[in-house]
Amino acid sequence: MNALFQQLMGWVDDRFPATKLYKEHLSEYYAPKNFNFWYFFGSLALLVLVIQIVTGIFLVMHYKPDASLNAAGIPVAFASVEYIMRDVPGGWIIRYMHSTGASAFFIVVYLHMFRGLLYGSYRKPRELVWLFGVAIFLCLMAEAFFGYLLPWGQMSGWGAQVIVNLFEAIPVIGKDLSILIRGDFVVGDATLNRFFSFHVIAIPLVLIGLVAAHIIALHEVGSNNPDGVEIKKHKDANGIPLDGIPFHPYYTVKDIFGAVVFMIVFSAIVFFWPTGGGYFLEFNNFVPYDALKTPPHIAPVWYFTPFYSILRATTSDFLPFLGILVAAIGGLTFATARLSIVKMLAAAVTVVLLAGFYFLDAKVWGVVLMGGSVLLFALLPWLDQSPVKSIRYKGGLFKSILAVWVVCFLILGYLGVLPPTKLGTIVSQICSILYLAFFGFMPWYSRMDKTQAEPERVTF
Repeated sequence: MNALFQQLMGWVDDRFPATKLYKEHLSEYYAPKNFNFWYFFGSLALLVLVIQIVTGIFLVMHYKPDASLNAAGIPVAFASVEYIMRDVPGGWIIRYMHSTGASAFFIVVYLHMFRGLLYGSYRKPRELVWLFGVAIFLCLMAEAFFGYLLPWGQMSGWGAQVIVNLFEAIPVIGKDLSILIRGDFVVGDATLNRFFSFHVIAIPLVLIGLVAAHIIALHEVGSNNPDGVEIKKHKDANGIPLDGIPFHPYYTVKDIFGAVVFMIVFSAIVFFWPTGGGYFLEFNNFVPYDALKTPPHIAPVWYFTPFYSILRATTSDFLPFLGILVAAIGGLTFATARLSIVKMLAAAVTVVLLAGFYFLDAKVWGVVLMGGSVLLFALLPWLDQSPVKSIRYKGGLFKSILAVWVVCFLILGYLGVLPPTKLGTIVSQICSILYLAFFGFMPWYSRMDKTQAEPERVTF
């Protein structure tokens, strides 16, 4: 039997590098010995991606992207979801796995990104790995947004209407762009069909390609670790890192354990709490979309709310405070930059932004800040000027600022699901300034921070 298997693998290897890929990415890919529980979330994100793809395939078999009304006066798309839930054998669990999987995806991705912040996984030589990760995050947000409309419930339709209308704030092209996205002047059948095609075909293809690029880039430069030490610096006579162990079987077994624990929690939510108290599936989404009845409070799903809070916080009386922040960052850049071209660029950008705060409407800047607050993550490899990578060896200044930023992120997320109030708006504005300042002032406070020397070898 073993000889037959070897012959089969030999035949395959002559035509496809199966054994070579297995060695390069599993058995002979050496990962640091000191991974901790934070390193579960990358593999868990891959597991949730598979769950979403598989459950999505089964949902598409019965879902109909049609906004017209059936004989009972119910939109066909909404009725098809109800048909999946009530009449398709096992349809309810497939739908709940998919809806819970969307929230689970963002939970593990947020924790995966936070681990990168903790241990400096975006620093040299992993800049491209991080950029691929940010691109995955953006695709994931687009995928969730397009999929959110498909149940054709009240919150789906009105949420899409509100978000697409934001694009109208973009000068010159805004109105035409919003019509292009909707496919019509209002959210309707054309919107549903194009969102369906993006959710089922276009975005998943891009997402899978980015995930593959992310993993290939990671395995090319090697994994980071809690110490931020490059294990490739110390190798034995055979070229094997002294502080590394084969990914398989050591970390495959560890990841399987993490996957089992995750699936226990995931299954408990699917079976006993699939709506997540209205956070995973909003109660208004169990009502068919009616363009003539506006829900009392329209808010995106919880994983969008930190950025949505920044949008809502950007009012006309908030722009002067943004101007002060921009002037401070621009002035510091101009005063500390060594190259004259950087000084000129900082001065030009600062002047343009300050003029924009004066001439452009606050709604425009709300859209800009909502998108920019996500894109700022892509700049981390160049903003962080600390001499060490890992939080273990950074000083109290960086740790305190990171803690404040995390608290602000959570507060923004919580306020984003609540109706706007005067106090909530003020708190959102304060948290938005602190959120942006975390990135804007990072080149200076990361250099000022009192750090410890990194060890030569990994520690346990």
